[in-house]
Amino acid sequence: MKYDLLNLNAVKKDNPADGGITYFESEKDIPFKIRRVYYIFKTQEGMHRGFHAHKLNWQLLFCPMGSIEIILNDGKETESVLLDSPSKGLVLHPGLWREMIWHKNDSILCVAASEYYDPDEYIRDFDEFIDYVNRKDQ
Repeated sequence: MKYDLLNLNAVKKDNPADGGITYFESEKDIPFKIRRVYYIFKTQEGMHRGFHAHKLNWQLLFCPMGSIEIILNDGKETESVLLDSPSKGLVLHPGLWREMIWHKNDSILCVAASEYYDPDEYIRDFDEFIDYVNRKDQ
C-alpha cells in the first residue's frame, strides 16, 4: 500500500508550560511541493468523512489535536492508521481511497496537498475507484 507514516520534527522546551512545536518542510521532510493547505475542524466524535481517492494529488495528513482514524484502500487491501499525536504525519500517495473517522470531539485534521483544488482529479465513487485501479494495473 502506498503511504508513509512519518515522525514529524518535534521540538519541546525544557519547561512543559512552554509547549512544543512540530514542523515539516516541503520537498525535504515530505516528498512533494505544497500547493494547498486546509484543515477540518469542529467535527463530532464518530463522524465519517472522506470517501474519495485522488488521481494525482499527494497529501500529508496530520492531527495536531485529538484522534482520527484513517482507513485506506488501494483496491486490493484495506489498512488503518491512527493519527493521535501532533508529531505523527501520514503521507498518502495518489490512488488511495480514504475514509476518516473522528474518535474525539473537536479533533482537527490538517492536510498539505501537492495539487491545487480540481474536482476532476477526485474519484468519489468506490466502484469507479476499483475500475480506475484495475485499468491502471493493466
